[in-house]
Amino acid sequence: MMTGMFKNPITQKRIRRFKEVKRAYFSLCVLIGLYSISLGSELISNSNPLYVRFNNRSYFPAIKFYPEDIFARNGKKTRPDYKKLNALSVFKRNPDNFMIFPPIPYGPFESIDPASIEVSDYVTIVFTTMPMIGTVNIKKDYSIARSVSFGSFIGMKDGQAKGLYLTQFFQIPDSLKQAIELRFKNLKAPFISEMGKRSNGGEFAISLSTFTPRKRLPKTVRLTFREVEPNSGSDLQKPAELFFKKNLEMDRHLSNEENKNFWNAISSRDREMLSGLIQGRFSGPVDSVTLTVNNRRYIANFIKEDVRFPFAPVRGHMMGIDGAGRDVLARVLYGLRTSLTFGLMLVAFSVAMGIIAGALQGYYGGILDITGQRFIEIWSALPFLYIMILMGSIYGRSFSLLLFIYGLFNWIGISYYIRAEFLRLRKQPFVESAKCMGISNYKIIFKHILPNAMVPVITFFPFSLVGAIGALAALDYLGFGLPPPTPSWGELIFQAQQYRWAWWLILYPSMVLFIVMLLGVFIGEGVRNAYDPKQYSRLE
Repeated sequence: MMTGMFKNPITQKRIRRFKEVKRAYFSLCVLIGLYSISLGSELISNSNPLYVRFNNRSYFPAIKFYPEDIFARNGKKTRPDYKKLNALSVFKRNPDNFMIFPPIPYGPFESIDPASIEVSDYVTIVFTTMPMIGTVNIKKDYSIARSVSFGSFIGMKDGQAKGLYLTQFFQIPDSLKQAIELRFKNLKAPFISEMGKRSNGGEFAISLSTFTPRKRLPKTVRLTFREVEPNSGSDLQKPAELFFKKNLEMDRHLSNEENKNFWNAISSRDREMLSGLIQGRFSGPVDSVTLTVNNRRYIANFIKEDVRFPFAPVRGHMMGIDGAGRDVLARVLYGLRTSLTFGLMLVAFSVAMGIIAGALQGYYGGILDITGQRFIEIWSALPFLYIMILMGSIYGRSFSLLLFIYGLFNWIGISYYIRAEFLRLRKQPFVESAKCMGISNYKIIFKHILPNAMVPVITFFPFSLVGAIGALAALDYLGFGLPPPTPSWGELIFQAQQYRWAWWLILYPSMVLFIVMLLGVFIGEGVRNAYDPKQYSRLE
């Protein structure tokens, strides 16, 4: 029957018209290739080796279970950890005993050992400048009566500025002079701030707080000096970065000459304190510290790349690691198989139910048709998500339950198209002739009418597949889909919401989902063009 269908001239014409849409034909080939690859996921991504040669015997752990006792002789009948076995002397010292792992030696459920992840083995100290803030109390003649943290603004130590005149170091703007005069006269004055420049080019702000009249004339006026952050890209803003190895030696290749000179400018006591913190950072996190270098205050942060899950892409894990320590590439690959298998099975189940329901209503009509339509209207009004939650709480989430529940609601749209086609075709002469010949209703429905009513079903098949894949991802994202730890794109996207900084958890699953759905849309466009009676009616 299938061979005869493909030999049909109309079918061959439709196939040729489908191939004329190059992107549709290319998309079909790519999608078939991707699904074929996903069906062999165990041979591409697996924590078990494909082949083991041990004591002159061959084993295939990827497709068959072997107890640990066979290799370790420890009496355990459990599943072995082949990576640990491969590290034993019986495999290391004997070249005749070996294991061949797949290209991705990680399974979708395997938690990666943090010690196996290669990270930079050094601590980076980042010295960030703390903006200076100082205050100075001046008399009417601008002589300094008292100062706090002001010495760094004039290149002196704190306390040395007392008795000196502020005008010796800065040119006071007229607006600021007027504001100072108002305060000495005990008159109300608003907040004022003016900009100034230091000898090294650094900018600072001089400000006077809001003044309200007092009972007595003030003897001094307090000015506040604040260092202004330099513009982005300025050399003054760049923090010093020093890289240290485990033996507390500075990495000469990563640390430039300017930063090395900065390290030499730090006092020996502070260097000793920093070295102790560097050593502690290799074991765990340490707090930031503040220190003074060349009359400037700095915050020293100790940065080291630690292994915590989820972890960014590194060598051996090109798509990164998820929150449970599992390889994202392995889960994306197995998720591809799960999504396409679910979509194909759901669409096949929905099409079968929709064809049966629509064919019976359209062929017999009358009371059966009216009753069926009323039932479909009531059935379509039921809340799918609530039913899915209820059934999942009773029977537990599973692939088969999700497929069954979704299929019970997904056939309704297809039944409408089949019903309309049967209502149109049941009065055709070839149907009347078949009835006169005494052919049974079953054969008339499925052998004579149905082949002529399949155009809308075939046309909408790719789009239904895309919708099913998207629906599965959405349900997994909401937490009502497949049970954990089933590999799923939606579950990875849900993790991306929890770990918003883990960009790889949103990028790669979303990209694969988008590509698969886009391929399905292109295929649907080609199928629609192939079955379109007007060859040039499609949009170019």
